[in-house]
Amino acid sequence: MSRICFVELPASDLPSARAFYADAFGLAFTDFGPSYTCTLTGDVDIGLQADASEATSAPLAVIAVDDLEASLEAVNKAGGVITKPVFAFPGGRRFHFRDPSGNELAALKAD
Repeated sequence: MSRICFVELPASDLPSARAFYADAFGLAFTDFGPSYTCTLTGDVDIGLQADASEATSAPLAVIAVDDLEASLEAVNKAGGVITKPVFAFPGGRRFHFRDPSGNELAALKAD
């Protein structure tokens, strides 16, 4: 069953953002390069994206799916607009899309 598994937040100042979430909520982060860090709880995780060329303008909800290609086809058929084609990253593959209201989300197939 598909479910939201991740929320990625744009972070203009990664050290400050990480410190805020760690101090306010006790979250532990794992770094993936100099501009990205995320929690790895296995539940609904939070990512902080500091690379302005990769960051979305608003929080990005990520939906876990069983079949990424079938989800891509379903999003297209349902009227979604693909904003970033399928790409791989440490931990899986995903694509970004806009729903009919203009909200940007992502679909993820974890490794």
